[in-house]
Amino acid sequence: MILEMARAKINLTLDILKLRGDGYHEVEMILQTIGLADEVELTQIPSGIELSLDTSRIFSGETIPTDEKNLAYRAALAVNEYCKKNFGVAIHLRKKIPVAAGLGGGSADAAAVIRGMNWLYDLNLNIEELCRIGAKIGSDVPFCIVEGTWLAKGRGEILYQLPPFKNYAVILVKPPLEISTAWAYKNFDELPAESINHPPTQKIIEAFRVRDFDAAFKLFGNVLEPVARKKFPALDEYKSRLIQAGAKFVMMSGSGPTIFALADRADVYKIVGATQDLPAQVFATEIF
Repeated sequence: MILEMARAKINLTLDILKLRGDGYHEVEMILQTIGLADEVELTQIPSGIELSLDTSRIFSGETIPTDEKNLAYRAALAVNEYCKKNFGVAIHLRKKIPVAAGLGGGSADAAAVIRGMNWLYDLNLNIEELCRIGAKIGSDVPFCIVEGTWLAKGRGEILYQLPPFKNYAVILVKPPLEISTAWAYKNFDELPAESINHPPTQKIIEAFRVRDFDAAFKLFGNVLEPVARKKFPALDEYKSRLIQAGAKFVMMSGSGPTIFALADRADVYKIVGATQDLPAQVFATEIF
């Protein structure tokens, strides 16, 4: 049996540059792994793929499929296809990352299955091969395989490693709704071009290089936040609450609706306490 941690991600930036000819969006994102993680157990079985779930720690877990619609299941299929084998694997997911939250939970699970099968069957695949398999499943999967602080371009699968981000505490606030990535991108395409505030990615990378994170905070941005307000009008109210409680920076992650706050460890208790009356799931974790 192999145990892999499928760690969530946050977007320190999310920029959409254009709609590509292949139907995907050209993106530019600074992605960061955090400590909140699903636990993924993989066990050899004679043949086939079996997927079971423990969703007792999250809301809406009953909506998660256990067949080919699940990215973890598809990851096992993709490993077999790449290796031209029929490795049997039983996958058990203990879900802790909220569903449809902008935290990459499904991609993280797929990445954990790819890494885990590499160990489980002594495949000796290198990182480039693992990422090649992951890219066939989802744009965020290669990042979830390598983890850390990266600039993602293209559809999200072209990665450039960045200087490590400071080890801040992270407080996640997940309102009681879900936003699909497809819906968010479709509605982004309908925004007037002049209304979009693109984050200055290269300036942020330079701030990282000199470890000036206070300067970087002033430049971070997520172009999908205006879209999320259509489903979550209280977004700015939630953000203000976290800032007033002592967070250094607050922004929506991915396509939302989860809001993350970066803070010094000494301020975590106060910030979490300030969210107790909000209708939301709250998680305290850290930069990983």
